[in-house]
Amino acid sequence: MRVLLSTYGTRGDVEPLVALAVRLRALGAEARMCAPPDEEFAERLAGIGVPLVPVGPPVRELMRGTTLPSAAELSRYRTEMVGTQFDVFPAAADGCDVLVAAGLAQIAARSVAEAAGVGYVYACYSAVNLPSPHHAPPPRPGWPEPEANDNRTLWELDAHQVNAQFGEVLNDHRAAIGLPPVDNVRDHVYTDRPWLAADPVLGPWRPTPGLDVVQTGAWTLPDERPLPAELVAFLDAGEPPVYVGFGSIRPSPDIARKAVEASLAQGYRVLVSRGWADLDLPEVRDDCFAIGEVSHQRLFPRVAAVVHHGGAGTTLTAARAGVPQVVVALQLADNPYWAGRVAALDVGAALDEPAPTAETLRVAFKAALAPETRARARALGARLRTDGAAVAASLLLDTLR
Repeated sequence: MRVLLSTYGTRGDVEPLVALAVRLRALGAEARMCAPPDEEFAERLAGIGVPLVPVGPPVRELMRGTTLPSAAELSRYRTEMVGTQFDVFPAAADGCDVLVAAGLAQIAARSVAEAAGVGYVYACYSAVNLPSPHHAPPPRPGWPEPEANDNRTLWELDAHQVNAQFGEVLNDHRAAIGLPPVDNVRDHVYTDRPWLAADPVLGPWRPTPGLDVVQTGAWTLPDERPLPAELVAFLDAGEPPVYVGFGSIRPSPDIARKAVEASLAQGYRVLVSRGWADLDLPEVRDDCFAIGEVSHQRLFPRVAAVVHHGGAGTTLTAARAGVPQVVVALQLADNPYWAGRVAALDVGAALDEPAPTAETLRVAFKAALAPETRARARALGARLRTDGAAVAASLLLDTLR
């Protein structure tokens, strides 16, 4: 059996599908992946023997500034991406039995699968991405924030916005390949039986009429890479430090600086992860250390707390490590949702202001580093052990058989 996996986004979008590909191959299936052409993704997929079908521009270029592209630029990128997908996906899906698409950006995926007569599964990594009266839609960059007080209305407005962006271009392409039009693009992409690749303890789905959600657990792999010798030496030289990192997000340098200062003010040493923003230390100090790409699964159990942007992967890895978290949610995609989950589980602190002050950071750090918060974080970590990628791979192949 052959499976086509497809996503477009940063490492947090690509890595879960890497995990699924590995589990599929272990069960004897073949996998190929449509993903951005960034060099790091090409190397990652080559390392596991999964062919990359590049789609769209490199993501790192789109994330190069501290602010997102303008609304007009994002609209143009999105429209062009639909055309690119209709150009690339048919050949990529040739010989495949099913197409697994992750993320709303996969507008063409279901249509291509339909035209090719192959199966289609939509997956997302956070419950907040699926319509439900229990939560509001996530922020969608470049689109105006809908004005309403109830979640049902907000989701209806969200569907209108998705239709306004994609309805005409999608239906034009569907007509060109002999398919009828769709009147609700978002729900067409999602289907009525989407898969949720999130831990059921950390990010549970609440039953919602009209959606038969399959929650598999998060799609991750063990990362057993040893930590660099210089980092190990720093860790061994004192008490556990506070980790500060924002992954592929490029926050204001002021936020990173304030987070470092807040950690030091609480008497903790600091690790700064450079990430895509290429963050660095404000000054040379013995109690601070800057790092590049390392295994978070190896590192996080050795830190006092994790300060991050609220990415699904980072939130899960920190939670599994049993350490407190301080989430500086930058109002992007599912970041506010994961910040809210950290706060709801009381395993850290969440800051929803785009430019937190030194005082709000100080209060957040004090709460996150309190003994009772540490105890709750350790207890939560012991409950998060599901291999969601293995569950999803078995379910997918059983369905095909």
